[in-house]
Amino acid sequence: MTITVSEQAYNELFQEAEETTTYLTARDQSNQWDSICEYPPTLGQGLIRRIRLREGIWLSIYDYQLHDDLVIGGSDYFQEMGFSFFLQGEYSYDDVPHEAGQHLVCGSGNEAAAVRKEFTKLRFLQIDVGLQPGVLRSFMGNDSGELPPELQHLVHSPEQPSNWHLGTTTPVMQSIARQILQCPYQGISRRIDLESKALQLLALQVEQEIELHTERRTISPLKSGTLERIYYAREILLRHLDCPPSLSGLAQQVKLNEYTLKQGFHQVFGTTVFGYLHEYRLEQARQLLLAEDMKTSEVAQAVGFANRGYFAALFRAEIWTQPEGIPEAANK
Repeated sequence: MTITVSEQAYNELFQEAEETTTYLTARDQSNQWDSICEYPPTLGQGLIRRIRLREGIWLSIYDYQLHDDLVIGGSDYFQEMGFSFFLQGEYSYDDVPHEAGQHLVCGSGNEAAAVRKEFTKLRFLQIDVGLQPGVLRSFMGNDSGELPPELQHLVHSPEQPSNWHLGTTTPVMQSIARQILQCPYQGISRRIDLESKALQLLALQVEQEIELHTERRTISPLKSGTLERIYYAREILLRHLDCPPSLSGLAQQVKLNEYTLKQGFHQVFGTTVFGYLHEYRLEQARQLLLAEDMKTSEVAQAVGFANRGYFAALFRAEIWTQPEGIPEAANK
């Protein structure tokens, strides 16, 4: 079953949930910077946490599962600048899939109406880092507050169109995001720790944006036919997780030479062919361990890790540490 709601109705459900369920995580009124509210119960089950780290920087954690597939009809609105890290689940925005292992970069500006679709098959877990343009200028601007050319696309006025793009979340980013979920502190110590982690994510993201836009100026764009073959190469990899072709075999299948495949894949996805496959296997394995009643050895086989000892070592590493509320699968 699929539920369809307008953007206005969707926001009203959230406002109602905030008014009836929001509560402070601390006992006194001095810590109103950290609040939790229930996800609208008519749509699903879970929590949304919003943390104001300092003036102009905030952190949001979405952790919920829908009762039914959800379609949200959009309308124009002003998009704040921010970065979203998808740790679990998936949705589509104007039919562009947003999946675990990716992050979304949003520049400020007017966002045109779009349709968002969310799905019930997996629990949704996402971390957002939002900031006002002045914060970015304070870190990255010159004496006049002007941003470098590689970052100016992130700041637009309400009259200008916003822009967004997806990127592949690096292992370091994923590790920091999970540290945010596992923060062991309370009170002001928690706020300071979370702010430091959010700024680490911001620094890594800004570095990636600068590198990306520098490369765009120096690397000629791929021809449409080559681009299609690069995406086809990814499809082949993901269809054969348990037994992927060699690099030369993959190049033959998509009718590209190895050099063009390697360079094009890195240009499109920001990593090597088999680096992408490795990270995708890790993410699929983590989701299987969370969503299915499977043993670690079975998951390793399902996603193509022939060396189960190596996979078990990855599982015990920090990136596999489960945030509070997620079932522990290490003893399966």
